[in-house]
Amino acid sequence: MYAIVEIAGKQFKVQENDTLFVPYQKNASADDTLTFDRVLLVSNDDDVKVGAPLLDGATIKAKVLGHVKGDKVIVFKKKRRKRYKVLRGHRQRYTQVQVDALSVDGKKKRKTKKKETEAEAEA
Repeated sequence: MYAIVEIAGKQFKVQENDTLFVPYQKNASADDTLTFDRVLLVSNDDDVKVGAPLLDGATIKAKVLGHVKGDKVIVFKKKRRKRYKVLRGHRQRYTQVQVDALSVDGKKKRKTKKKETEAEAEA
């Protein structure tokens, strides 16, 4: 079983016991439990549930392992023959999480089906 979840504007494919490096979560500390409810898709072998755009009631529970920094990114600027050179760099911050559980309690929104039945009743 796997799911596609949106965390801080980025999409991740998660399974139970996966370790992910997600964008920095400033309100989380080590050994905290985070719940992500922006689940876009859940697949259990042949059974695939796709949200429109999200699945209601589907959640991902993850344990924070710690905060880490990524590899250094070097930014070098140069203008030839102008004596201009600038060397800068940075390291992006990430939060390392381990997925504990995937739960699919809810169902997809049924607003579209109600609208279709109302349209058929009027016709």
